[in-house]
Amino acid sequence: MAGHNKWKQIKHQKAKTDAHKSKVFSKFAKLITTEAKLANGNLNSPSLKAVVERAKAENMPNDNIERAIKRATEQKTAMEAIVYEAYGPGGVAMLIEALTDNRNKAAQEVKHILSENGFSLSAPGSAVWAFKKSTNPSTSSGQATLQPTTTVPLSDEDAEKLSKLVEELENNEEVQEVFTNAE
Repeated sequence: MAGHNKWKQIKHQKAKTDAHKSKVFSKFAKLITTEAKLANGNLNSPSLKAVVERAKAENMPNDNIERAIKRATEQKTAMEAIVYEAYGPGGVAMLIEALTDNRNKAAQEVKHILSENGFSLSAPGSAVWAFKKSTNPSTSSGQATLQPTTTVPLSDEDAEKLSKLVEELENNEEVQEVFTNAE
């Protein structure tokens, strides 16, 4: 009965939840740093306020938020928002939003995840046509989101492949969000 005590189970569950929190917090830290840099550290900026509120909703500690804002005002390297385009299972168009301080590293990581699943990056402009920007009036910040203009029906097998691919992409710390036009 080795390894079956209650502490072992708690330890493993805590490790999983801590790893998930770490990924979420690092994504929000990058996002806060970028927004703070754009707002020149102004805490009254609507976009920075909205990101901080989203981070607090995920229980991100105030120390981490303040550190990210401070890093933005002192940091020499700029965070860069990049959108990668690809086609996934069943011909689904994908837009992959990344936030990084190293463009080459982010591109290689996204390419690697896509190639592991049998896909590759598309040329710029080849998948963006399938989406339109719209503002979401239900959020206080009026944040713009991407909505598909057309949708692609998927078989169960392709839908499973797509969900696995999107999950792998979102687990990458450089990737902020993945948009698809799947039904």
